[in-house]
Amino acid sequence: MKYTLFQVKMGWMGVLAGDRGLLRTTLPRKSREEALSKLGEKVKEADFSPRHFNDLSRRFIRYFEGHEVFFSDEIDVSVGTSFQRSVWKVTSLIPYGEARSYAWVAEGLGDRKAARAAGQALHKNPLPIVVPCHRVLGCDGSLTGFGGGLPMKRALLRLERVKI
Repeated sequence: MKYTLFQVKMGWMGVLAGDRGLLRTTLPRKSREEALSKLGEKVKEADFSPRHFNDLSRRFIRYFEGHEVFFSDEIDVSVGTSFQRSVWKVTSLIPYGEARSYAWVAEGLGDRKAARAAGQALHKNPLPIVVPCHRVLGCDGSLTGFGGGLPMKRALLRLERVKI
């Protein structure tokens, strides 16, 4: 496993990857140490390797400068349940600069009643921004639950120029 830490306009971020792809990304944090701690316990088994993530860190920097960026990197979501992985896959289809509802995610799963469960799965998303859970809103367009807090969700949506 490998990891890196780098700065974007909003703070410090961390990325952890294994042989099968990205395992975890952090949202911007106030310090390098906080970003490192948010990568979790597995980071202790990983090698610090900034060069391994040069392209990805550049894309995150551009993203936080307000540019449209694509994160088509291989991801390893084996930590999630089958349902969580399905939710994350559907959520990954939401285009940059757009938002969808939890009901839309549930419909994408083929179960219109799964909106609340989809929200719980998104709360466990280990790859924020790469799997754009911040683009999921309440059915009335309201900002609802986000593991990084509603101020961060609002900031990310504004960065992408999504009308809230």
